[in-house]
Amino acid sequence: MDSLFQYSNQLIARVDTAYTRYLYNKINWQNRLLGLTGPRGVGKTTLILQYIKNKLNTQETLYVTAEDFYFAKNRLSDLANDFVKAGGKHLFVDEVHKYPDWSKELKLIYDYHPDLKVVFTGSSILDIKKGSADLSRRAVVYSMQGLSFREYLMLFHHLEIAPVSLEQIVNQKVDVPQIPHPLPLFDHYLKKGYYPFAGEDDFGLKLRQVVNQTLEVDIPTYAQMNVSTGRKLKQLLAIVAQSVPFKPNMSKLAEMLNISRNNIADYLLYMEEAGMITQLRSQTDGIRGLGKIDKVYLENTNLVYSLVEDLQNKGNIRETFFLNQVKVNHQVVSSSMGDFQVGTMDFEVGGKSKREKQIKTAQNGYLVKDDIERGYLNTIPLWHFGLMY
Repeated sequence: MDSLFQYSNQLIARVDTAYTRYLYNKINWQNRLLGLTGPRGVGKTTLILQYIKNKLNTQETLYVTAEDFYFAKNRLSDLANDFVKAGGKHLFVDEVHKYPDWSKELKLIYDYHPDLKVVFTGSSILDIKKGSADLSRRAVVYSMQGLSFREYLMLFHHLEIAPVSLEQIVNQKVDVPQIPHPLPLFDHYLKKGYYPFAGEDDFGLKLRQVVNQTLEVDIPTYAQMNVSTGRKLKQLLAIVAQSVPFKPNMSKLAEMLNISRNNIADYLLYMEEAGMITQLRSQTDGIRGLGKIDKVYLENTNLVYSLVEDLQNKGNIRETFFLNQVKVNHQVVSSSMGDFQVGTMDFEVGGKSKREKQIKTAQNGYLVKDDIERGYLNTIPLWHFGLMY
């Protein structure tokens, strides 16, 4: 265990705590068993290391990754036993989905060690959701998204801006004097600002590695697919990426990919849960998320620029950004009058020359325009929606 403590303390000492993500202060860290999920590369490891460094006694805290060679010969539950006997109070397990039967062992740890707090993270959202069923009534699981435009401004340009609500946005009560001309910064964010590693060299290469790892390893491992099926996922993602946005035709897709029509919906759901795409559903009076799939978008605009290269559709990018940012705090469904509906409000998204023809009869209709700095009446700048978290 000494080597694990040494590695843990090194990582904690090195982590930068100057800036913390939006979820840091929303998490109830007092839960005995706490989960943190999210797509690869959004900063989950950094967040938990920051919390340890800021709030905990490192003599009573241990951070481990389930990928460590230690777990090739040792069980997680045995580590917890030894850790508690040595006075341990806080155990953090990163990439927990890489450990076989992780949910069963966490359940045992929870039941056997009532004074031990455990935090686990996982990039494979699919596997975490499946495992969480075994931990029902025990684990509280939070989901983490990539950087908002507001967070990007803080992290890369040191511009501190308070989050704004949707109500403030639609009532034209957004004032950001720190950035008199936001559009150049916004344009850069759309291309390279969603992931915290955007400032590193070879960002494009690293983002493609995230995509490949998700499609070739995470999803096939979870769904017990073979290698050839993993390739089909990449083909399906490419089709979605090049569409404007993609309106799913299951029969046509099945024919293009030479697979069963019944598998297409499953593949799309796997990619959605893994943070590669977002499916826009129609409004339903039933259980949330059961509406018909109207459109399929890539999960964020950085993926659009990375996967489509020079063939991006501007309208697709605008809609992708709006949906990606607003869905963090609100349920977004398709609109019969515009592009999106949030509660009783309808939103039509377009460029600065867009007219309000589609939402003219909407009771609460708003025109969201790209390429404008400030709003007026029911016309709202697109970049304002990046300040919500």
